[in-house]
Amino acid sequence: MTEIRLADFDDLSAILAISNWAAINTAANFALEPETLESWQAEWRETHELYPYLVAVDDHNTIVGFTKATPWKGRCAYIYSAEVTVYVHPDHHGHGIGKALYGRLMPTLKAQGYHTLLAGITQPNEASVRLHESFGFKRAALFERVGWKFDRWHDVGYWELLLQEETVRPSPIVAVREAASGMELGAG
Repeated sequence: MTEIRLADFDDLSAILAISNWAAINTAANFALEPETLESWQAEWRETHELYPYLVAVDDHNTIVGFTKATPWKGRCAYIYSAEVTVYVHPDHHGHGIGKALYGRLMPTLKAQGYHTLLAGITQPNEASVRLHESFGFKRAALFERVGWKFDRWHDVGYWELLLQEETVRPSPIVAVREAASGMELGAG
């Protein structure tokens, strides 16, 4: 049985190990070399109050996957949009962990007040496309030859999900812990 909970600072090394595996072994992650724990800790400190990090934990309390949201762009008008990503440890692919993680992430982001979610998917990646489309994401763009990795060019498609009805004036974004508190989501 896999538990989905809010990540905490001490989870970052396990999260980073999964991300770095993807960076070293796949084109799904565009990092060209392993990222540092310090860089992830700095990002965490800057973003985790408004952008959730969730982890999937197995029966042995081992982190087997994670999902997170990050700011879409730096300009203030983008505050109601977030970019989402999900990674699962390679030994646990195909067991529904990505779906379980997104099944908690999307409602959290909606409860926080985000309006639009974006996901970049290196092409081809049918498993990721199916996962995103199962949550209602629709392909919005394809950027050709935007990433050079493993001695070849890679295209990246962007999928978007509109979480809220169109409104004249959105409400302020709610903190992650406040939004998650009423959602059966462990505090981490």
